[in-house]
Amino acid sequence: MKTSSRLVRKASLAAIVAATGMLTGCYVVPVHPQPAPSTGIYLPATAPVPGPVTFSARLYPVNETAAVYGTVMAAVTNDLNGRGHFSTNINGESFSGEATRVAGSSRDGVANGAGQRGSYINCRYTMNSPTLGTGTCRLSNGAVFSMHVGS
Repeated sequence: MKTSSRLVRKASLAAIVAATGMLTGCYVVPVHPQPAPSTGIYLPATAPVPGPVTFSARLYPVNETAAVYGTVMAAVTNDLNGRGHFSTNINGESFSGEATRVAGSSRDGVANGAGQRGSYINCRYTMNSPTLGTGTCRLSNGAVFSMHVGS
């Protein structure tokens, strides 16, 4: 019996050595790398906060006093809280001021600007869409303009 048990042990040892020898030549390479393990911390995506929106405005002369200035460009910056900034340059005088919505209206607004030489401009407008509107502007010298907001 000793011989048969030695043969079994030798056969088992040979099988283990053969299996080990076959596995030493193998190396597993992943075809698709696995993502890094999650830390368990999830940050919700936040929507970007909208910033101020600037609209161009064109002021077209309506009366003879305004005709000498021709078409004038202006800018209205809406800061998205019911107020904004208004600016234009007429005959070398820079005007700047505020633009606000009329109380109780989501469409009607007023824009006023003071010039650095003492003149002023007053505009009333109605927005027909979020980006387009029309109105009228009057300079302190009586010049009247038709205002078109947006492009």
